[in-house]
Amino acid sequence: MKFVKSGAELFIPDGKPIEEAIKRTTHMAISAHQDDIEIMAGHGILECFGMNDKWFAGVVVTNGAGSPRDDLYAKYTDEEMQRVRKIEQKKAAYVGEYGAMALLNYTSSEVKDGKNNAVVNELKELIDAARPEVVYTHNPTDKHDTHVAVTIRVINAIRALPKENRPRRVYGCEVWRALDWLNKEDKVMFDVSAHPNISAAVLAVHDSQICGGKRYDLATEGRRRANATYAESHGTDNAQAVSYAMDLTPLIEDDSLDIGMYVKGYVDRFYNDIENRLEKVL
Repeated sequence: MKFVKSGAELFIPDGKPIEEAIKRTTHMAISAHQDDIEIMAGHGILECFGMNDKWFAGVVVTNGAGSPRDDLYAKYTDEEMQRVRKIEQKKAAYVGEYGAMALLNYTSSEVKDGKNNAVVNELKELIDAARPEVVYTHNPTDKHDTHVAVTIRVINAIRALPKENRPRRVYGCEVWRALDWLNKEDKVMFDVSAHPNISAAVLAVHDSQICGGKRYDLATEGRRRANATYAESHGTDNAQAVSYAMDLTPLIEDDSLDIGMYVKGYVDRFYNDIENRLEKVL
């Protein structure tokens, strides 16, 4: 495959021919940064792990520049950190038995530029080549601008495909803003209890982030465990770990839907739930 950006690459952990590796994809995660996939798309990783008929593919859109660094990595240049983060993402792909791992190497500013069509076109080509049934990406209420930009680029890339070539489901997942605020009927709840060792391992290999001062491994496990316990106030836990997502599928089924208004619907329903609850007890 020919990529737009210099330094972009496609890693196939099991060494299969590229076309075969891409076409077997059933679940695809598209993230902004290295390690976002392992935080937000644990469901897809576990759904495919050890399976012969399900294959997970990851796509990281940016080069990982500008990440915080400390300890072993305190004196690393930005270029050195980018190389380290690529290696770490490949390690995660190998440990998690991903079918393919694409590293597109865009800068954050390029991704956030709404006039830059290169990102959308490249994502369109990747999605069309893989034809995944399910796509996981960031949710549009995330508080990281680059994450939100990736969400928009993913939706636009899918909308550029013929309807018959689009995934069946698209989910916006948690990273820099949790989705526990969504009303119960609006939450997509993924049980990610299985293989806790694999879930831990694919995050733990991102040592430059963890050792560099951000305990994403502990935070992600804590969020998933908290979701599982706080999911129901009047029932026992049905899972040990749960991740939440927002269903973005309507946005790729109806191209006329405005993304902002679609998200506003979630916020309005949340506000109405608060208002109704207050009225009951005031």
